[in-house]
Amino acid sequence: MQTHSLLAEQTAQAFSPSGALASAAKILDQPFQPREGQQQMAAAIANAIALRTSVVVEAGTGVGKTFAYLVPAVLSGARVVVSTATKTLQDQLFSRDLPVVTAALGIPIRTALLKGRSSYLCLNRMDAALHGEASAKPLLGKVLAAVSRWSKTTATGDLAEMTGLDERSPVLPLVTSTRENCLGSDCPQAKECHVNLARKEALSADIVVVNHHLFFADMAVRESGVAQILPTTEVVIFDEAHQINEIGVGFLAKQLSTPQLLDFARDLLAAGLQHARGLVDWSTVVQALEYAARDLRLSVGKQAYASRLAWTASAPDGVDTALWQQSLQGLQAALAQADAALGVVMESNPEFTRLAERALELSDLVQAFIDKPSVDSVRWLEVDAQIKLVESPLDIAHLVKKQWFPESVGHHENNGEDAGDNAGSQPGQTVSQRSWIFTSATLGSDERLSWFLEGCGLQSLNARQLAVHRVSSPFKYEVQSALYVPSNFPKPNEPEHTARVADVALDAVQKLGGRTLILTTTLRALRQIGEALSEALQDSEIAVLIQGQQSKRELIERFRTKDSASVLVASASFWEGVDIAGDALQCVIIDKLPFPPPGDPLVDARCKRLEAQGRSSFNDYSIPEAAIALKQGTGRLIRSEGDVGVLVVCDPRLVQMGYGRRLIASLPTMPILRTPESWNDWLRLLRGVSSGR
Repeated sequence: MQTHSLLAEQTAQAFSPSGALASAAKILDQPFQPREGQQQMAAAIANAIALRTSVVVEAGTGVGKTFAYLVPAVLSGARVVVSTATKTLQDQLFSRDLPVVTAALGIPIRTALLKGRSSYLCLNRMDAALHGEASAKPLLGKVLAAVSRWSKTTATGDLAEMTGLDERSPVLPLVTSTRENCLGSDCPQAKECHVNLARKEALSADIVVVNHHLFFADMAVRESGVAQILPTTEVVIFDEAHQINEIGVGFLAKQLSTPQLLDFARDLLAAGLQHARGLVDWSTVVQALEYAARDLRLSVGKQAYASRLAWTASAPDGVDTALWQQSLQGLQAALAQADAALGVVMESNPEFTRLAERALELSDLVQAFIDKPSVDSVRWLEVDAQIKLVESPLDIAHLVKKQWFPESVGHHENNGEDAGDNAGSQPGQTVSQRSWIFTSATLGSDERLSWFLEGCGLQSLNARQLAVHRVSSPFKYEVQSALYVPSNFPKPNEPEHTARVADVALDAVQKLGGRTLILTTTLRALRQIGEALSEALQDSEIAVLIQGQQSKRELIERFRTKDSASVLVASASFWEGVDIAGDALQCVIIDKLPFPPPGDPLVDARCKRLEAQGRSSFNDYSIPEAAIALKQGTGRLIRSEGDVGVLVVCDPRLVQMGYGRRLIASLPTMPILRTPESWNDWLRLLRGVSSGR
């Protein structure tokens, strides 16, 4: 481990005009350009690593944050875990960025990539599928055969490496395992298991690249392999850290769904008929489970499709209490019957042991939802063709303070008696001896980054424990971009609003020849705008791409291609993680200010907690949430020094309401267009830019 002064000096040298990165121009994607913001960020991270403190860095688009944290991490000689938001970013970090940095610095280190088990081929389940009913079905059988051929050549078993396998393929559940159906050490192919081999490699690596879902899944179930790595980890880096609160909440929540129950029933029937046919009336046992799951769904009645029902009493809102409780009790009885049947055959096959464990876990979940909810949690019911019961904490603050920074709540040492509360810390090692690095382009709407710090429980840490930095983007937004808020525009709650958004979008698309990304706050608006543009442009050469038609990756690749003009209409995940540099994207249109959805049980619970503290839920929650989402959407526009584009927000509240000034202040500084004439001037400018290249 490097001393403070030495690590700071080596980090500064690496980023200097004559340093390692500049000297390694041949292995970089483009010539290295020293950037002041990147150097500031790298220095702050080097300081935190050397002093075993922690740091939060909001780094604007274009700062180069990946190299800013990788360089000091590699130079430090520390054992590092890097966690990023998605598996795609994880692959990019491991396959491209990390090799470039280590080669440039000339430091040979061991690196490993670790994903969740659903990312890896399960040899045992693949063999079962090849000899099962699925192989007889033409389409499934063809894909299964392709997976089988690939399995003989892959070293890692990472399904992302297999070309032609769609991420939505129905074959994936057949050739991957879950925590519930994995046989563990009893599996006949345990020695060749790709999941086990990946974890073994990660245990011996200097830098391990994971993703947030895997990290928090391990916090919830201690099963993903991260818990084995953390005890000897000295530095944890969260890239895209703005997502960790919501991802963490999702994994810490108790969840029970009818698909879970039906999956268990299907696996129970298959195992029973294969290993213990005739010993138990498996059809009757499984039928009871299926009927119980069906009755639970029917007890909800005809609620709004794809809705979240608040659940503050003995049953979700709008659901008959007696019928709901009766259905839960019936489910408990069906699970007890399944457990009893498994007890008869338990010793005959290890698969029955795992099924018995699943039956107990499901029964415990049902009982948890029969009982009163935990303190500081919120319950709701998600309704579509199936249902999901959810009990969630409001944020990850308690987990972070108790497990990552126990000294902040009075736990100065971990003496080994409470190891489960210290994320894998060894006896005698306090978590404060580990550096936690949090970075993202969007972490708050104020200097203190309160939005991020409060959600993660970090606001109570002192300056010695946690430093906070904001590093500005090197892009010149004031000349590269503009913000247009259409005048005389209907408010979002007025019936004609979405149609008018489609009109503005059509104007931009026709004048720019596509090159437009439309981000909506609701799926309803997405469908309406997509349909309007499809109809208006059906006879043109401009392709209308709509979220849901293809995978996110395929839509972005089609939009990015220079061979055809296109407009992309999207929502949800497209607000971030979309990187389209150059003039393929010149206009981003946002239909309305992205405030948290009213009536959402989690949002309402968070607001009520603030109000109980004497605070304003609108000022302290709704506006910061909207600011973060707006910054994320805006971040799709300018991705390089040469980009030029216009942001359109079709919501007059941005310039009419007092809180609009706070939202505008959270965005990069750019001129505001207030007239149709100035809007048209910018469209002509952008058209000229694209035609001149």
